[in-house]
Amino acid sequence: MNGAPNKRSIRDIDLAGRRVFLRVDYNVQVDDGRVIDDMRLRESLPTIAYLREAGASVILCSHRGRPRGQVVENLRNVPVATHLSRLIETPVRSVGDCVGPEAEAAAAGLEPGELLMLENVRFHAGE
Repeated sequence: MNGAPNKRSIRDIDLAGRRVFLRVDYNVQVDDGRVIDDMRLRESLPTIAYLREAGASVILCSHRGRPRGQVVENLRNVPVATHLSRLIETPVRSVGDCVGPEAEAAAAGLEPGELLMLENVRFHAGE
């Protein structure tokens, strides 16, 4: 044994036609429906671009704020999805939940290269 075991990288996986669940840190401030500082979104762009170029569809999951298991309208992820769409110049779908039939159907309907932003995971008490 020569030390550390062989570690696989995302670059070792054929992603064509696969759906990739990507947990991102988009806990950003939104004021009047607009993202104030998009640094966290910009930091994820190389990963998103790689996944899309590799032929994957990307399901984005993030939290915003501390809604403590309650739906808080001003903590929804829709403004973040809209801003991300502008940054990457391609549509980012959004869905009104992060689990359940609506989220599952939206994820299942993605084509290679498409993106889906799930709703704020902290709207669920278990998160």
